[in-house]
Order: sequence, then C-alpha cells, then structure tokens
Amino acid sequence: MHPVGTGPFKFVKWVKDDQIILERNDNYWGKKALVDKIILKSIPEPSARLLLGEFASPAEHGRLRTQLGLDQSIMTQYGIYLGRILHGDFGNSVRTGAPVAGEIGARLLATIELSIAAMLIAVILGISAGVISAVRQYSILDYGAMVLALVGVSMPIFWLGLMLIYVFAVKIPILPMMGRISMGVDIPAVTGLLVADTLLAGQLSAFWDVVRHLILPSFTLATIPMAVVARMTRSSMLEVLNRDYVRTARAKGMDESVVILRHALRNAFLPVITIIGLNFGLLLGGAVLTETIFSWPGLGRYVVDSLMARDYAAVQGCILMFSLIMAVSNLMVDLVYILLDPRIRIS
Repeated sequence: MHPVGTGPFKFVKWVKDDQIILERNDNYWGKKALVDKIILKSIPEPSARLLLGEFASPAEHGRLRTQLGLDQSIMTQYGIYLGRILHGDFGNSVRTGAPVAGEIGARLLATIELSIAAMLIAVILGISAGVISAVRQYSILDYGAMVLALVGVSMPIFWLGLMLIYVFAVKIPILPMMGRISMGVDIPAVTGLLVADTLLAGQLSAFWDVVRHLILPSFTLATIPMAVVARMTRSSMLEVLNRDYVRTARAKGMDESVVILRHALRNAFLPVITIIGLNFGLLLGGAVLTETIFSWPGLGRYVVDSLMARDYAAVQGCILMFSLIMAVSNLMVDLVYILLDPRIRIS
C-alpha cells in the first residue's frame, strides 16, 4: 500500500485487489492548528502593540497582554485557541474588533461564487479541449490545444489579470475592471450569491451586471485548472480509446459521437473528477491574487488585508478555513468516486 494523497483523509491503493481505500488522518487538524499558531507567534510586533499604539505605557501593554493571554506559554495559548475553535470562536479582528468568524462568513460566499464560475469555465473548456486533442491525436488541433494548456499552466495569474484589465477594461472598455457589482445596483440578499439573488428577484439587468463583473476574474482564475483538466482529459481519453470495448463499439458500426461520449468519455472521467475536485478546493483557497487584482470582496482579499494589518486572529481563521475547504473538497471527491466506481470502498 502507498498513500497518494494528504490532508485529513488520504488515499491508499491496494494493488492486489485494485481498490482505493480512504483512511482517516486523525492528527491533521491538531497539527495544522499548532503549526499555524507557532508560525504566527514567531512574527514580531504582537497584537498588544497594534491595539494600544506606539505610545502606550509598559503597564498598559502588560494588562492587555494578560487579557489576550499573550503572557502564557505557546502550548497554553494553543490549548485555549483549540477550545475556542470548537465553539466556533476564532477571536476578534484587531482592525475592526468584530468576530473573525462573522467576517469570514460574510466574504466566503463571494469567493464561492467566483470559484464556481471559474470552475465551470475550466471544466467546459478543459474537457472539450482534452477530448478534441485525444480524438485528433497528433493533429494541429492536438498540438495547439496542448500548447495552450502548457501556456495556461505556466502563465503568472497576476500578469494575466492585469493584461485582461488593460485590454477589456481600459483599451476596449466593454467589461468592468473591479468589484462584484456596480454602485447603485440594489439586490435583495437571499442566498449571498449575487447571480442567484438577481435571478430570484427577477432583475435581469442586475443579473447581467453581475455576470459582466464575473467574466474577467473568473477567466483569470480558471486558467490553470482549465489547462490541468485539458491535459488530464486527453491522457485519460487516449488510454480508454485503446481499450477493447471501444474497438468493439466501433466494429459494430456505432456512431463515432456515441462511441466518444457514451463509451470513452464516461470511462475516462474518473481521473478527471479527482482533478476537478482538488482544483475546486484550490480555487476556493487560492484566489488571493485574483481577488486582490480585481478588488473582489472575498476571502482571499480579506486575508491579504489582514496580513498587511498584522491581524493575526483573522489570518489564523482564514488559514483554518482554507484547510477546511480543502478537506471538504477531498471528501466530496471521495464520495463521488464511491458512487461512480464500485471498486472503491471506505476503510
């Protein structure tokens, strides 16, 4: 057996029975929180100085440090912090004084909406490019799609975002360059996802405004996962197209589109599902650059602002949220695997 995944759950492949087993990694969350605590503890200039300012007296510093628990050992602070996390208390933000959990929740939906839009683009374009490349192997389409995929993986996200803003918001001003919605557009909050809220309210003009704001950041964020999905789809399709049942289907005179979509793509989709699930978790947790460039009011921009302000409580909360997002994404991939492949079991 050998592990092929990390995190709160890990895949272990049993070679003899050709089964994929899901094992729990019980120490993941404790180690994750401890490492985060140690790293942030080692950063100079504690929160007491940020709250009181440069001219506070040593006595005031001491009282506040005692109030915040900063005068205790790191293991004691770690134990107190874990106890608060279990009750949903991530502490209060140094910048705003508001609970970190509430601020994360207010921004998480914006990141989810952006990530869903980006993943839809990545899946549709990536799978299409991968299938075409596999069916037309060694053709101009194949080489062109793979070159674009290589460029997509290699291209810096911040550079692509800036170029898209320059072209489509400055030179050809057809799309907005920043924000989630135009000023003055009022939408009743129902789900927190503006695309859904505008449709539920029947405001088509507001819906189009939200979609226009989504285009540039979602395409920027989709570039890397789109390239990865395209390459994985091509590789998996090439393997399946050489199987006996595909050759049999063609020998029976089935239409080529039926052979490709029903027989080949369906069986080649399992590895692609893994890539999609893992990349969706990365999108949710890794939209920092994209949200910063496009002034998107999501979790990525919030963690950047918190780092700049040395708001350690907010940073710790965001790190744990990113870890939770990755764990849930991995678990969802495992559950989909179980539904689609009977060889997989949970141990």
